[in-house]
Amino acid sequence: MLSTTELLAIPGLPLLAALTVGLFGWALKEKLSHTITSGCVIISAFLSIHVFMQVLAGASFYGNFWSWIVSGDFVVNVGMMIDRLTVMMMVVVTVVSACVHIYTIGYMHGDPGYSRFFSYISGFTFSMLVLVMGNNFFTLFFGWEAVGLVSYLLIGFWFKRESATFAAMKAFIVNRVGDLGFAVGILAIWYYFGSVDYRTVFDMVPAFVDQHLTLGFMGWQMSALTFICLALFVGAMGKSGQVPLHVWLPDSMEGPTPISALIHAATMVTAGVFMVARCSPMFEYSDTALAAVTLVGAITAWMCATIGLVQNDIKRVIAYSTCSQLGYMFVACGVSAYSVGIFHLMTHAFFKALLFLAAGSVIHAVMAEQDIRKMGRLRKYMPITYITMLIAALALSGVPPFAGFWSKDLIIEATMIREMGWVGNFASFAVLSAVFMTAFYTFRMFFLTFHNSDRVPANIKSHVHESPKVITIPLMILAFGAFAAGAWGVLVLDIANPDVASGYFGTSLFVLDAHNPLMMIAEEGHHPWYHFIFSAPFWLAMGGIGLAYAMYFRETAMPKQLAAATGPLHTFLLNKWYWDEFYERFVVKPAQCAGTLLWQKADLAVIDKGIIHGGIVDTIKAGAAGMRRAQTGFVYHYAFAMVTGVFGLLTYLLLKA
Repeated sequence: MLSTTELLAIPGLPLLAALTVGLFGWALKEKLSHTITSGCVIISAFLSIHVFMQVLAGASFYGNFWSWIVSGDFVVNVGMMIDRLTVMMMVVVTVVSACVHIYTIGYMHGDPGYSRFFSYISGFTFSMLVLVMGNNFFTLFFGWEAVGLVSYLLIGFWFKRESATFAAMKAFIVNRVGDLGFAVGILAIWYYFGSVDYRTVFDMVPAFVDQHLTLGFMGWQMSALTFICLALFVGAMGKSGQVPLHVWLPDSMEGPTPISALIHAATMVTAGVFMVARCSPMFEYSDTALAAVTLVGAITAWMCATIGLVQNDIKRVIAYSTCSQLGYMFVACGVSAYSVGIFHLMTHAFFKALLFLAAGSVIHAVMAEQDIRKMGRLRKYMPITYITMLIAALALSGVPPFAGFWSKDLIIEATMIREMGWVGNFASFAVLSAVFMTAFYTFRMFFLTFHNSDRVPANIKSHVHESPKVITIPLMILAFGAFAAGAWGVLVLDIANPDVASGYFGTSLFVLDAHNPLMMIAEEGHHPWYHFIFSAPFWLAMGGIGLAYAMYFRETAMPKQLAAATGPLHTFLLNKWYWDEFYERFVVKPAQCAGTLLWQKADLAVIDKGIIHGGIVDTIKAGAAGMRRAQTGFVYHYAFAMVTGVFGLLTYLLLKA
């Protein structure tokens, strides 16, 4: 039996640290601020690992601690659901967050907002832990909104920069669009199931499906369950940066690099993938919802990979990689390989956090420069950063035996073997072609940063050196995860077991037998593409690395020639498919015009100058002016008014009698 004290301490310690440093940080020195927050998160990480080991041995927890909302039949409790899906997320969140906290000690040293930053990232960790540990949709929604709020504060941390405040506002607004759908989905769950408790709702789904309930939506008749799943997925699209709600994610780079690592690796953007996997008992009964998840994930994986090919900001290259890899995770969930999607979430957390933190080490060394065209030959100055980033790059590219190989290849195999018509065919093309592009843009960044010609300005080169141990130690810890997590997941945890209930995740995930792609993969020879599936991703990754080597290590003049030869296409990709321009023209500008029109024509002309000033205000003014004239200040005037009033009252009473 799991200890409730231990379970409450895991999210409670980061919350306590966030509140303490947030409220009293002005009076604390840097050392005390980071000791409190880092210490609490590190303890939380060890407790999470301890709980993970207990759950692996068969323990679990499902219970409520207190009532949160009680309104008639509507009751929402605060409780936890600790199963194998939950504890994997807990370990990922706390371990990566602990590494980011330690790294931040060196990276943010001397910043005026040092204590404030530590308070925020501890609060971020607490919010994500609430999101994954809750046992109902309202607790999930609380954590969901909390990570959105804290991400706004962190992205706009350097609030004196206009670009940072704009990026924070953009993230906040785009996520509100997704969260509207998410809220509608949760309310629909309450309406149809009468509960927001996970177990209660999931147990009722099969009987609910048998009722064949439909509803009208925008002129369409659709299954009520499909509507719920699609509404929930809209929230996931916003939180996890899926097309067309992906535009905030690359701009989140305006925040300090440690928070980029935390957002992109272990917290906010993984929330959507976790939510879809948690709701697998619902999504499995809606083929339309599964197809939508697969299609959106495939488009995002492919499109963001094409954008990453030409980006020059080191953090933006990694950011578009995050969008693309999240697309892989959603494709896995869409083809009912939820276990593989969560597995890739876990491996991705290690190598993506490592990529961001290694990039931060580089940026720290070259005096805040982020343009990879102004770097080069940093390998001899930064050997530890070089080796750790190489490990992360190989893992992201899917090269064996690194972590990404195990999880990404399983996604590709599951996608190609699962029959889903044209959606499945497109998804297969997208995830396969994205392998080549991912390897290419990752090693393009790597070669331009650490090899190629030396383009670092002389005044900066004199300051280039390896980062201090407080930065390099977290890199080495994450590098171990980026190397070993994949093999550990497959060979030790048995995540790829075709019988999901018998594998690591057990009953925490649900897959219908007819949908199970891992079972199909296990039947060797079941699909004519099987042997091609098994080998293609490796050779595509090798091809991408080889092309990057040829263009950015050997023939360094080739990229400029290719960019000139493909001018319009290169410009199109460099401008990110013009998504920002599209929103500016068709969403932002019309909204501004509508707002200006309502302000000038409705608010000022009709309300202020018409109804208010022309009617109510002028009437009150006229009445007040008349009353002022009656107030003369002479006693005999008031005495006369009183006598007149008395005579008037007596006359009324006599006549009434």
